Amino acid sequence: MSQNRRLAAIASLVLLLGGCAGNAIPRATPPPGGAPVAAIPAPRPTQNNSLIGRSANSALGLFGKPRLDVAEGAARKLQFAGAACILDIYYYPPKQGADPLATHVDARTPDGRDANVPSCIEALRR
Repeated sequence: MSQNRRLAAIASLVLLLGGCAGNAIPRATPPPGGAPVAAIPAPRPTQNNSLIGRSANSALGLFGKPRLDVAEGAARKLQFAGAACILDIYYYPPKQGADPLATHVDARTPDGRDANVPSCIEALRR
């Protein structure tokens, strides 16, 4: 392989791999003087079902122990699973310092297809 072809191949590979790298997201640094950083606003509720706007304790009372309980900052995700479906409930505080409330609920079948949220709720309550 000639020197020019080798350089062209390397340049092409570098460009190709460079396209795979996403934009870097800079880390937030606290403002000088220790002033508090504004909280990221919670997502607005996106669905109308019996879990939206309720606390995690409400879901725990309905379904028992979750399969997953994941916290990230002030946000929380509970996952409940049964033979018919898997239910993910996402909690965010409506304002800084408030208790997180359910803002979004997803349901899917065990093989990953979308499921009807109210039907999944009923199936898991039984």
